Amino acid sequence: MDEKEKLQTDATDNKEEGDKSESTKLIEHANEAAERLEKANAKQEELLIKQEELMAKQALGGRTEGGILKEKDKPISDKDYAKMFRDGEIPLSDVLPK
Repeated sequence: MDEKEKLQTDATDNKEEGDKSESTKLIEHANEAAERLEKANAKQEELLIKQEELMAKQALGGRTEGGILKEKDKPISDKDYAKMFRDGEIPLSDVLPK
């Protein structure tokens, strides 16, 4: 019976060591994942601070997020219109009624 008891105790010791190594591996993986998350959170915080600074600069800079307005065309005087027509800058189709 001594040999059987030794074999049983050796088997239980091996199981405990195997369980410890598996649980240790799981803990190590969890710690690595936690470190990656902490790094990602720190980087995200830096990016958020930069974005807030840019938004503050835009608000204080007097710029809008909308498009730029086109400048209105200046009205052409009669003399300039006649000159442009003589020079061929204005086609005859624009002058004749449809």
